[in-house]
Amino acid sequence: MTDGQTSLGMPQLPAPDYPAEVRTRLEADAKEIIARYPGSRSALLPLLHLVQAEEGHVTRTGMRFCADVLGLTTAEVTAVATFYSMYRRKPSGDYQVGVCTNTLCAVMGGDAIFEELQAHLGVGNQGTTDDGKITLEHIECNAACDFAPVVMVNWEFFDNQTPESAKAMVDDLRAGRPVEPTRGAPLCTFKETARILAGFPDEREGAVEATGGAGPASLVGLRLAKGEAPHHKIVHPRGESAGGEGE
Repeated sequence: MTDGQTSLGMPQLPAPDYPAEVRTRLEADAKEIIARYPGSRSALLPLLHLVQAEEGHVTRTGMRFCADVLGLTTAEVTAVATFYSMYRRKPSGDYQVGVCTNTLCAVMGGDAIFEELQAHLGVGNQGTTDDGKITLEHIECNAACDFAPVVMVNWEFFDNQTPESAKAMVDDLRAGRPVEPTRGAPLCTFKETARILAGFPDEREGAVEATGGAGPASLVGLRLAKGEAPHHKIVHPRGESAGGEGE
């Protein structure tokens, strides 16, 4: 290739298939998933989680498998797999650590947490540590603003974080020490999480009962509607009372 020229290279060869025993096992799982839907192509999203559970990310082999069992083209599968950020396109860590850097979390310290974790782990956004334990990324919103700043690990909540608590948490994960989310189910690996997202039961003892409910601030409106919480005084602009002058 010379300056000013672009070489397109050779066409990419078809993706290899899974080994026979792996494909047989995945086909059985895929059959169960597809049976849930009136139209088979509706099963594509959980099937992508299924193949992600196999290798930790969605490989070309995984996309070929989804296309084969659903009667789609690999282009159709690729279009979906590249659209949703929950599907990883390259090898990633056992623990996906996502730091919310959306507006509220950012001003409450999310930006600082993300910057310090990058320096602490020696990786950039969507980078994975050398030991394969942690993939770090900034994410837009965890829908848990009343707990800001929030970090998620494999989609489990770690609320009210600080740079120090976040660094201690990733150190514990890398060292294999127990780490408990603030709320919700106990942590499992990203592959295990992907299989649960594919729609298979979480068979760990107590995991289903450990729900991750919304926080008090998120539930105020619901409690008011049910008459379960007192109405708080409304503060009007410029200190005006309700029914006062100028209204």
